[in-house]
Amino acid sequence: MSRVESSYIRKRLFSAKIQSILFYLSRFFPIKKNKIVFTTIEGTTGFTCNPKYIALELARDNKNGSDPEKWELVWLVNDMGKDFPREICKVKNTLINRAFHLTTARFWIDNSRKQLEVRKRKGQIYIQTWHARLGFKPTCLDRGESFSKIAYLVSKHDSDMVDYWISNSDWYDKTLKTGSLYEGKTIRSGSPRCDILVNRTDEDRQRLREKFGLDKDARFMLYAPTFRGGSQETDRAIHNDGGIIDHSRMVETLEKRFGGTWYVFLRLHPQLVARNIKNDDHHERVIDVSTVDDMYEILAGCDAFLTDYSSAAFDAAVMKIPVFLYCYDYADYEGERGKLLWDMKKLPFPMAETQEELFNNISIFDEGTYIRSLDDLFEKCGIIEDGKGSETVVKFIKERSLWEI
Repeated sequence: MSRVESSYIRKRLFSAKIQSILFYLSRFFPIKKNKIVFTTIEGTTGFTCNPKYIALELARDNKNGSDPEKWELVWLVNDMGKDFPREICKVKNTLINRAFHLTTARFWIDNSRKQLEVRKRKGQIYIQTWHARLGFKPTCLDRGESFSKIAYLVSKHDSDMVDYWISNSDWYDKTLKTGSLYEGKTIRSGSPRCDILVNRTDEDRQRLREKFGLDKDARFMLYAPTFRGGSQETDRAIHNDGGIIDHSRMVETLEKRFGGTWYVFLRLHPQLVARNIKNDDHHERVIDVSTVDDMYEILAGCDAFLTDYSSAAFDAAVMKIPVFLYCYDYADYEGERGKLLWDMKKLPFPMAETQEELFNNISIFDEGTYIRSLDDLFEKCGIIEDGKGSETVVKFIKERSLWEI
């Protein structure tokens, strides 16, 4: 470890220790057994991902009046301009608010790591939903030397507080020890965010077309390139020269292979929107949905999905729609990130490293072979995505809420 890194870590740990005092002071307030605090990606995103669908299920539970005491649903968010249902109390994610609300809640539900200053007290239950399941990217110890010391400390601090980790497969269970530094209990519920995909209806698909004022027969491909970089010390910008998509040719190729009138939804990672990837996003058939908080509301209405290293490829596959991979920087990415968890070229999803390969993969796509490969993959990994993930987690929470604090 370099002197600079060592100094940085000492400063982070000292700062966390000072900030943790607020968590200890907040213990003068009692734990509220019906209070649940949600966060996504350290408060940087809005009403989205797995916590969103668990919160909606709990809100429905409140509305149905099945319990004498209603759930108090609190969401910590950085941007108070984000839209939330009125049943959810959004709170500015400041240190003071974070300390008070987390310390007085019976349950924590998060999809990423808690900050180093966070302290959990006896009687609280922390459910980690994470934001990926069958992912491509190595995380934690699976990253080898690219897993920095500070990343280890943050990950270990969080994992040590977690009581239950949500899982959707045998494969994911087996990766938790090295991929998440977690060896505790899991909830085999499937991914709550995938409920909307498994349960999608024709009405849901048409609602998306109406939202964008398009013909009911319009067809959509969602293109969602992932976040580049990953270690705490690397430049985390996307290297975008190879990522420029010829949207005119993309639309032409999709229409020739699948028929109908196609549009491309462009979904950039939230941390890439400001930098902006170099795409022909002014094309008449390209619709930018980068600022939509919940990508899954868009994905549920789509007919195809394109990404590079996003775990959403596996999620989209539960709809049995075509999923394509465009990994133009495959060698460089694996060199920086660490060896990927899958042999990308042996998965059901046709992979391309150049645009020529990508368009060819679309042109020769064989649905029968694809579906058979998906079924084999899901069976081999022991995947459970039954569309009842949120319901299963809420049932679990209700059972634990009866435990003594």
